[in-house]
Amino acid sequence: MPLPSKHRNSQTQLPPLILHPFGGDSGTAQLLDGSRAALALQKATLANPQYAELQKRVVLGRYQEIRMLVFLGKDIFRWIDQCMDQMSRTGETGLRINPQCFSALVVDSPPEAVKTKLEGWGVTDRRAVFSRAIGIRCLFEEPPEIETLSPMFLEHYHRFADYAYICFQQMKAYQPMDGAQYDFQIYASEEYSRKLSEQWQIR
Repeated sequence: MPLPSKHRNSQTQLPPLILHPFGGDSGTAQLLDGSRAALALQKATLANPQYAELQKRVVLGRYQEIRMLVFLGKDIFRWIDQCMDQMSRTGETGLRINPQCFSALVVDSPPEAVKTKLEGWGVTDRRAVFSRAIGIRCLFEEPPEIETLSPMFLEHYHRFADYAYICFQQMKAYQPMDGAQYDFQIYASEEYSRKLSEQWQIR
């Protein structure tokens, strides 16, 4: 049963979810190169002289994916804290609100405008990206050094992230929030800075 709003006929406006860059141009380039190498590796054989080099590029790409998810997870948890703070100040804490309510909201049922914007950014599997970001952030406070991660983890990190998200959601009982009732917007950090600057100029 969806979590009801304090006022059924009005939306509750939550803080915006602001996403920050995760690693500069080199990290992004390594991530894209890893994706290309993974595609090439599917067609390569062990006899291919470039097989080991392709494997190395794939591993570096996976590591950048993990770094990206750690930073995305930080942004999501920062947003969850802001939502919790807002709810505590507006007196809606009696609705049994907890962090799991908001993580489920952003993963499973965000507002339609958020879905549309993410699709415009090229995010084709929003649920996987956001849930894995939450799961990875539960495992790491900061991006780990690549030498500290086992080859098995690097190859299959998405499975660990999936289960870590499930564990987080099961830590506390929660009720799903109605995405049409609890509204929020999503911005890249530079976009949000421009928006604030424009608002100040208007004033």
